[in-house]
Amino acid sequence: MVKLQAAEAIPAKDSSESRAGRAWKQFRRNRLAVLGLGLITMLWGVTLLADYIAPYDPYQMDLLNPLLPVGSPGHPLGTDNFGRDVLSRIIWGGRASLSVGIVVVGISASLGLVLGVISGYYGGWIDLILMRITDLFFAFPFFILAIGVIAALGPGLRNVMLVLGLVTWPEYARMVRAKTLALREEPFVEAARAAGAGDLRIMFFHILPNCIGPVIVMATLGMANAILSASGLSFLGMGVQPPAPEWGSMLNEARVYMRTAPHLVIIPGLVIMLAVMGLNFLGDGLRDALDPKMSTNRR
Repeated sequence: MVKLQAAEAIPAKDSSESRAGRAWKQFRRNRLAVLGLGLITMLWGVTLLADYIAPYDPYQMDLLNPLLPVGSPGHPLGTDNFGRDVLSRIIWGGRASLSVGIVVVGISASLGLVLGVISGYYGGWIDLILMRITDLFFAFPFFILAIGVIAALGPGLRNVMLVLGLVTWPEYARMVRAKTLALREEPFVEAARAAGAGDLRIMFFHILPNCIGPVIVMATLGMANAILSASGLSFLGMGVQPPAPEWGSMLNEARVYMRTAPHLVIIPGLVIMLAVMGLNFLGDGLRDALDPKMSTNRR
């Protein structure tokens, strides 16, 4: 009996490995997806090694050398209005900007997963109440709602991450609910219920794992939106506060020097564009790799 069970377990493992292998092969065929993965890996690597890579302290001022242009000796990307090295502030600012994407997606995806699977599994009045709450969030313009909440809580990186996470969960909830409605009548759910599994076990150990693929894709694209939103809020003065380095706040500080020192605006803008572009490419590649129908339809 033990040998039989072991023999039966091998094909399942092989099947799982083969699915992962096929997804990885499909992902590698997408050159833009590989480029996106490379961009995000490079940006994260640079920010994590900021202590060793950044040539200067991002807060160090040199009031004798403000607004140096790109290519200046000792300052390859120039200096800002306080003489601070732009390259060092870009490197250190990536920690705040990229961390926003991860934290915001972690909050919104966790909340959306739980509420979405509960809504789709139970249905009835629970589904009605939760979906009307999501409709209420969708009824307000996202950015206006975020600005209003941050204005009440006060500016700062923590409040930005918290607010963005709390206003973006309905997207995940809607998607997981739709997936749960399709999965709750599947034979494997009926088998688990017949075997005595409770509702919580069925929802979080049988249904939810089958929703992870679309959630990963949505989370990757959500990181790009979170970085853009956080940069926009920082540009409006409601995000990271000076003198802390952050790409959006650097744009905010540099807007008055657009004519005299355009590099102060162009460089942070280009870095934000690269990060968002890389995440979008990565998300598209993951969508094609995890959903074979998408890649088939595009051929």
